[in-house]
Amino acid sequence: MNEKSKHPDLRVIISNKQILKIAMPIAAAIAVPQINFITNNIFLGGLGQQSLAVAGITGVYYLIFAVIGIGLNNGLQTLIARRAGENRIDEIGNLFSQGVRIAVVLAIAGMLITWFLAPAVLRWSLHDEQDVQMATHFLSIRIVGLFFLYLYQMRNALLVGTNQSKYLVIGTASEALTNIILDYALIYGKFGLPALGFNGAAYASVIAEFMGLFVIFLVIHYKGISKQLHLFKSFYYDSGNTKLILQQSSPLIAQHAISIISWEFFYILIEHHGTRDLAISNTMRNIFGFFGCFTWAFASTTSTMVSNIIGQGMHDRVIELIHKIMKLSMGFSITVAIIVNLYPNIFLSIYGQGEEFIQAAIPVLRIVSVALVLMSFSTIWLNAVTGTGNSKVNLLIEACTISIYCIYVYTVLERLNLPITIGWGSEWVYWTCMFIPSYWYIKSGKWKKKKL
Repeated sequence: MNEKSKHPDLRVIISNKQILKIAMPIAAAIAVPQINFITNNIFLGGLGQQSLAVAGITGVYYLIFAVIGIGLNNGLQTLIARRAGENRIDEIGNLFSQGVRIAVVLAIAGMLITWFLAPAVLRWSLHDEQDVQMATHFLSIRIVGLFFLYLYQMRNALLVGTNQSKYLVIGTASEALTNIILDYALIYGKFGLPALGFNGAAYASVIAEFMGLFVIFLVIHYKGISKQLHLFKSFYYDSGNTKLILQQSSPLIAQHAISIISWEFFYILIEHHGTRDLAISNTMRNIFGFFGCFTWAFASTTSTMVSNIIGQGMHDRVIELIHKIMKLSMGFSITVAIIVNLYPNIFLSIYGQGEEFIQAAIPVLRIVSVALVLMSFSTIWLNAVTGTGNSKVNLLIEACTISIYCIYVYTVLERLNLPITIGWGSEWVYWTCMFIPSYWYIKSGKWKKKKL
């Protein structure tokens, strides 16, 4: 048996079928944390509007650290996809091992920051002391799940980068089911478990993240993927690949972190407008996050497939690929936007906050639905930049966009004290400013000389 026949061919082809084959399981995987957030908020809404409001602050705070893992995931995924496109299968296992090492260090750092620094930051930024106490206690528990989440994301990078995203669904389904059952049990004290109230959602999410990691580990083991890709054959420290992963991932980590930190800044400004406005904005985050899963899945597919076909030497077909993915992404988002605008009450009533709350939230929901469409093509072009390997360009684009975003939200919400409907218009500003430089960079062809 020759060497080539020992390994699968992990190179992709440019077709709608290939795009959907990669994207749909990713959408399911991305949906899990969003389902967890929504489930938490639905059950927490039963405890009162304050719990629903504070859940917005804690949810975005945890998301800051979650997207740091996504940045590492995207960088590692790009490298794995490039090696898959080059058919250099033996190098994938070592890349994965070094990614796991880095993920563990980042998880420990995130937990320490939350336990020792977050209480002071929350006390300084929030107006209501009871909000501070609730958020602090919740996050001290919730942050433990970061360790499981980061390792889970590394396995996602492996499966997506090697075109085996279909296995993600198994892990995500087990995580979502665990979270729903334990949310109900631990918040309200069902099935013989203690009623932990607001903090019950934190315990439920941590256990669910562990379950997702455990199940996907079993899948990778029993499907023979570990052996096939030599995942633990070279678990020793490799300074070269570690440096390569950090060079590729660091700008993406910074990009994702500043993006969500700016969103936390937005929520802090919303908190200054009162509990109801914060609760409305939290429901918008849930709706935006859940329906955005399709777009983010296509975005992840973009970075993977772009990197893969560049590895195959097909630089001249990158634009063709982007256009195919963008059409699919926009089709999903436009469909969602129409449905949300036709039946807004259905989506808002699940939080159980009454008719007055729903009527106040509908104008904001309409703004968010348009933002979903803008995001559906902007993030495709941004992730195409990621796929080229020029992650520093991603960071530059994000930094410039975030600066404009923060100026807008501070001026509108804090200085002019305008309604949150206008404040949520910041999403239109954000995605428009994101699209323009990303589109220009890909069209310029400057990325064609980049080597990984």
